[in-house]
Amino acid sequence: QVQLVESGGGLVQAAGSLRLSCAASGRTVSSYSMGWFRQAPGKLREFVAFIGWNGASVDYAVSVKGRFTISRDNAKHTLYLQMNNLKPDDTAVYYCAALNTGTHYLPSTWKNWGQGTQVTVSS
Repeated sequence: QVQLVESGGGLVQAAGSLRLSCAASGRTVSSYSMGWFRQAPGKLREFVAFIGWNGASVDYAVSVKGRFTISRDNAKHTLYLQMNNLKPDDTAVYYCAALNTGTHYLPSTWKNWGQGTQVTVSS
């Protein structure tokens, strides 16, 4: 069983930056693909970023490409999301996910989820 705990969310002004972290338990998590999703009020959970088990493969949603960077430190069992040039539309609860079994931008293909961390971007 994998447990995921996100941190680093908060309130930031537009054009500001935040760095989210996701601490993962379980020795095998280093061999899992991982990802970030977000969900705004009244909207479906949407894909943000993906990273393969060794960091060689990454992918981003079009809306965040060039502004967000996903990375991982397998020695620390931690996933990161560096978010720069934040916009009010980035306001959402951000979730990390581990162990993907299919198309990585679909939430239904992920096996493990964290509880989420709130990111609020003011204009």
